[in-house]
Amino acid sequence: MADRFEFTTEEREETISLYTQIKELIGASLQRDDEEKMRRYLLNSINRNQVQRDVFGLNPILLGFQTAQLVVDEIGLKRDAVLAILLHPGVAGGFNTLDDIRSDFGESVARILHGLQRIQELYAKNPVVETENFRNLLLSFAEDMRVILIMIADRVNLMRQIRDTKNMEAQREVAEEAAYLYAPLAHKLGLYKLKSELEDLSLKYLEHEAYYLIKEKLNATKKSRDAYIERFIQPISERLTEAGLKFHLKGRTKSIHSIWQKMKKQKCNFEGVYDLFAIRIILDSPLEKEKMHCWQVYSIVTDMYQPNPKRLRDWLSVPKSNGYESLHITVLGPEQKWVEVQIRTERMDEIAERGVAAHWRYKGVKGESGLDEWLNSIRSILETSDDLQMMDQFKMDLYEDEVFVFTPKGDLYKFPKGATVLDFAYHIHSKIGNACVGARINNKVVTFRQPLHSGDQVEIMTASNQKPKQEWLNIVKTSRAKSKIRLALKETQVKEGLFAKEMIERKFKNRKIELEESTMAHLVKKLGFKEVSDFYRQIADGTLDVNTVIDKYLEIQQGEQPVIGNNQARSAEEFVLDESRAGVNERISDDVLVIDRNLKGVDYQLARCCQPIYGDKVFGFITINDGIKIHRDDCPNAPELRRRFGYRIVKARWSGKGSSQYSITLRVIGNDDIGIVNNLTSIISKDEKLALRSINIDSHDGLFRGILVVMLEDTSRLETLLKKLRTVKGVKQVERI
Repeated sequence: MADRFEFTTEEREETISLYTQIKELIGASLQRDDEEKMRRYLLNSINRNQVQRDVFGLNPILLGFQTAQLVVDEIGLKRDAVLAILLHPGVAGGFNTLDDIRSDFGESVARILHGLQRIQELYAKNPVVETENFRNLLLSFAEDMRVILIMIADRVNLMRQIRDTKNMEAQREVAEEAAYLYAPLAHKLGLYKLKSELEDLSLKYLEHEAYYLIKEKLNATKKSRDAYIERFIQPISERLTEAGLKFHLKGRTKSIHSIWQKMKKQKCNFEGVYDLFAIRIILDSPLEKEKMHCWQVYSIVTDMYQPNPKRLRDWLSVPKSNGYESLHITVLGPEQKWVEVQIRTERMDEIAERGVAAHWRYKGVKGESGLDEWLNSIRSILETSDDLQMMDQFKMDLYEDEVFVFTPKGDLYKFPKGATVLDFAYHIHSKIGNACVGARINNKVVTFRQPLHSGDQVEIMTASNQKPKQEWLNIVKTSRAKSKIRLALKETQVKEGLFAKEMIERKFKNRKIELEESTMAHLVKKLGFKEVSDFYRQIADGTLDVNTVIDKYLEIQQGEQPVIGNNQARSAEEFVLDESRAGVNERISDDVLVIDRNLKGVDYQLARCCQPIYGDKVFGFITINDGIKIHRDDCPNAPELRRRFGYRIVKARWSGKGSSQYSITLRVIGNDDIGIVNNLTSIISKDEKLALRSINIDSHDGLFRGILVVMLEDTSRLETLLKKLRTVKGVKQVERI
């Protein structure tokens, strides 16, 4: 059992002192029972032995009060943030629930704590945090801006307290995270004072010798530096007073971290950094005259000292995206030393020091996009209130068009909103994407169609037999994934084309048929393919039967033979039906077709585009080379033939009845149930007057599509067959094509 938690005398005194200070600062925003409820929560946590010192041996309750004072003093947060900071250890440890907090302190405090919990869960995934993506994910995950501000303040306070710790490894880890995560966040929000402190303390803990070398050099030169600053600002002060301006001046030495960065960038020693300090001129100016007064000061300073035009930074006309406004110039001062001068107003200076929080009292400035719009929204809300009451209705929607997801190793990737598991797979590698069959998201198995959400941890599942499909292009959202899928499909088509071509050549060789490229090209076109690759793909996946292709090839090679009669022109009177001769599509052809004015025995062919059979309403069309072709009245080509070649249309009708059989093609669609194909073919085989010539089945997503070529006598037999096929369980649609 853990030792009972106890306050030291010093900790107790400091806690009471901080409590008094914070109460004085935020007392007006506290509600009636807040103090009593908070005291009860803290005492209960101590009495139940729920409070334990952290890895540095620090008191978590005292840490909470220190952080609370920091967010009140430096950032300006009030009641909700302070209560959330003090209550967070109990919620994080699982001793208090958000429902309890919501009931006792309200929705706003509970929402801040929920945001802190979500980020704690995010850290549990061991992310790689030294990336811009992770900073953006934190901002989008926090829900409430105050969560990020509290995190920054908490890290600043922790960095202050671990100065003398013996746990050097933990100190290094905290300092590294402060340098590459919290300092950039503070900078992004305009909290320059806290950002500088984080950077300096990080340097102190990570590069101890460099920090103290610069610090000692600064201390050694402080006296001469102060004297120089005094000589520089004295004449400026006199001129500004003569001009009737209200102002105050101060010299600001660069931060130790900033000097160290400059030494490394310029590859020089401490003495080589010439702009160790900057002079700040801060004007007491009304809002409507701010720019005019700043440029007036600029004119006075540049009249006295030669400016460097390359070093002019005008953030008056166009403020920085985080709200920073100032005018920076570099001038040549006494002793030929370059000095940076910053010109700003009291309002601008407070924004520069306190960042976002300073906009509670001042009108915000317009930004550009993304974070800028978000900050402007906050400013607009805060302008209507002296405190953060309006924040209760505010939910952060930064990066609403982006999602950030993790790999199992903690790497973080950014995707557009709506991106799927398949996008993620192709982002990792083309081979992973091509073989993707799904994923485990937060240890739950999902399909590759599953949309991604911020904070998801995604582990891709692959299968060696998986191949990219055309429909994948509709699943992915990123152009990167689309281009990789198209490339994979193209490569697959090439492989399938070579495979299909080899298969056709082998079949032709086995049947001792000579393969002619021109005839094959004619066949591909006649089968309705615009691209040869589509023809080969259907051969490769079995949609198109090779034997059917060979039969069609032979028909083209031998020329289309008429269904009835020969190719010799004979008169109607002397025509005698030759029953021994059969056309391509039937075994016996002795039906009589009457053409035009009761002419019988005239040579004709049955059009292959609509495949008329006995009983169909038909018409004749006089071709140039192939005599009369017989088409169904509802042939898809009929309207065009009648419109363009009406003078070549002749009447035709069936008369008499022989024993002819015709080839008809049926399309059958239904559920892909076990035995359904057997049921279909069984119906055809049981009828002696029907013959199944070929069948092609394609199954996809639980549905099958079948193409059946059947030999039968007439339309009445066709209607009977259609009725029987439609009665088969699972069949959705049967139609003649």
